[in-house]
Amino acid sequence: MDYQALAQLLFPNVTDTPEMLEEKYPVRQLPEGAVVTRMAPSPTGFVHLGNLVQGLTAERMAHQSGGVLFLRVEDTDAKREVPGAVEVLIDTLKHYGIAFDEGATHNGDNGIYGPYRQRQRADIYHVYAKKLVEQGMAYPCFCTEQELAAMREKQEANKETTGYYGKYAMWRDRPIEDIKAQLDADNPWVLRFRSEGSIENQFKFDDLVKGKLTITENDVDHVLLKSDGIPTYHFAHAVDDHLMRTTHVVRGDEWLATLPFHIQLFKALGFKLPKYVHIGPLMKMDGTSKRKLSKRKDPELALTFYKAEGFPVKAVYEYIMTILNSNFEDWRRAEPDKEATEFKFSPKKLNPAGSLFDYAKLTDVSKNVISKMDAETVYELLLEWAQEFDPEFGEKLAADRAFAVSILAIGRGGRKPRKDLATWKEAKPYMGFFYDEYLETPVFNEKFDKGLIRYVLERFVGSYDPSDDSAAWFEKVKDITTAIGFTTDMKAYKADPAAYPGTVADVSTFIRQAVTGKTNAPDLHTVMQILGKERSLERIAKVIATL
Repeated sequence: MDYQALAQLLFPNVTDTPEMLEEKYPVRQLPEGAVVTRMAPSPTGFVHLGNLVQGLTAERMAHQSGGVLFLRVEDTDAKREVPGAVEVLIDTLKHYGIAFDEGATHNGDNGIYGPYRQRQRADIYHVYAKKLVEQGMAYPCFCTEQELAAMREKQEANKETTGYYGKYAMWRDRPIEDIKAQLDADNPWVLRFRSEGSIENQFKFDDLVKGKLTITENDVDHVLLKSDGIPTYHFAHAVDDHLMRTTHVVRGDEWLATLPFHIQLFKALGFKLPKYVHIGPLMKMDGTSKRKLSKRKDPELALTFYKAEGFPVKAVYEYIMTILNSNFEDWRRAEPDKEATEFKFSPKKLNPAGSLFDYAKLTDVSKNVISKMDAETVYELLLEWAQEFDPEFGEKLAADRAFAVSILAIGRGGRKPRKDLATWKEAKPYMGFFYDEYLETPVFNEKFDKGLIRYVLERFVGSYDPSDDSAAWFEKVKDITTAIGFTTDMKAYKADPAAYPGTVADVSTFIRQAVTGKTNAPDLHTVMQILGKERSLERIAKVIATL
């Protein structure tokens, strides 16, 4: 076979050479040890938690080493592409703090190693496809869908491995005359890789997460270029990662099955193999067993879920770090005030089997994160969320900024700040009672006589002075408690509950319910200070009228 003639026959318009492309996309001038990596998602319109896990892994590896993180859109499968998906992807990842140094943007590309959308790089792939044909390492295949289906049926009937290999690779050694006849007839063709591997052979391979792996050689002649001239993922990622000077490939471990072919392909192209970081799947407990998070079953797989629920970006980031590196929590306890980006992330500390997603733990992390924010920050983030997901509540917040901030400041700061909120979605139930429209009608414990409750409220109204500090305010509550025969000694009550009809806690609850409509609310003295005397007493008066 005259491979030079075959290459010219298949790619008559390809005049660029690999050497020209090497010159166009030079080796990056970066510090020694700098990691160059990428996110390379398909624009399917569904951005999930796994994207974020891979994205944060890649981002940390790149940026803490003084390297580069770029976004490449792998849009070679036009059938799966969803219009606008690239923009959704960019915006979602940006929302979660994934900062790209270069790559695809809303308005094109940013960076000299583009284009960063694979469908725009067809000419580049054809240069390397022609090179492989010239070297006798790739060939055209004119098999029809019907022929391939028949081949598969025969392999299954014979209980053989399915695929295009060995005696089933019917176009592998066809003479150039047969190929020319097919081209002259304008029949469609794909370009296949000529594999020299054997499943009888194995070799060792080091993965940065999985450790030492035993790899079986690939013997399948996989497709490199589809009939429309667009490459498969396998071929495109090899060419792109080489020319974009990728040093580390971060991806899910579902790609491990294709690793033998990828290693083979890099070697055939004469490219240096990047280091691979194969991340295990995200798991969750389902009863007593673990299973992969499912797009169909688990809403928490979609990143839009966390935004709609109102988890702060910082909380999601912190939580992902806890499941990526087991030593992150110890570091956080030792460094409570440092930014998470100061943590020394290591791909070698990823769990090879995958990480267990725990929603309850995420809420705990989020409570801690929100509790450390100042009231102004909480207000800004809550307002942004409410304006998108609860516009009516957003209008209330925006109408009186100072009022909202004073509410959110309750219990904030100090060594033990309150941890009332895990998400912005919880803010309205937590603080809505400050707004008359959201105030609920209190439901008092039926074991207490309504006349007694009315008496307590009337006594409280008569004694209330907004100039009282918290201690003086509570002394008046205790006076009322004693006056009705309830106890202020909680230890004594716990020791013998039957000896007392009620406690100071019950009296406080009567007042709290009258002012807030709730049995649980932030410090009532502070609440009444924020509401003001007139609104506070007006609320109590309305409740008294119903008793």
